[in-house]
Amino acid sequence: MFTSFHAMIPSDAELASQALTEEGNYRFPSFSASDAVTLGLSLRKRFRASSRHSKGKGLVISIQTIAGHTLFACTVGDLGHPAGVGDVSLNSWTSVEGMVGVVRQTGHSSYYVEKSMSAMGRSAKQMGIQGDLVVHGGAFPIWLDNAHCCPIAVVACYSGSSQEDHHLVVTTVRDYLHKINKSEARMSASSALGTEMPLPSVPNRESTVSSYQRVQIRQFISE
Repeated sequence: MFTSFHAMIPSDAELASQALTEEGNYRFPSFSASDAVTLGLSLRKRFRASSRHSKGKGLVISIQTIAGHTLFACTVGDLGHPAGVGDVSLNSWTSVEGMVGVVRQTGHSSYYVEKSMSAMGRSAKQMGIQGDLVVHGGAFPIWLDNAHCCPIAVVACYSGSSQEDHHLVVTTVRDYLHKINKSEARMSASSALGTEMPLPSVPNRESTVSSYQRVQIRQFISE
């Protein structure tokens, strides 16, 4: 029984492979500051509805361009609440900045890098990561469909749970892309209906002949 249960737990290599597949599947047709705000608010809403938040867990969210410009930043919870509600600290922002730095250096999600390191038994330095950066799941690259050189932005959240933070970001990105695709499909369908060529009207041959005949009769009578 123990062997069977152990076999159900994915290995670090399998988790890294899955994270890499997610990066390839979830790419944006475009990404604007408005998209960043909408995505950030979606992350906030989803976390607030989770059991983790109801148990007093906090979250910090950051969406930045690859060059480092902040597009969205938000704290879910209270910093230093006396009752411990919303477990957020100044270290939370330090951690999320480190995770964003990992994505900037590697072009991959911080969760992929973390699991790859574990699977290969390598340190961050051996993986080519410079500086004292936090390799923790939760930072995900925003790639464009038609730009393969580097990500355009990074979306990241930190609550202290590597796997859950990564899952929160990935599922929110997936669902947001799904909405974009549905909206574009509706617009394409509406556009196709609006540009449809009108059917030519077919004249009533009987009424045309009859009118012609009436004209001929009048001319004959007048003559």
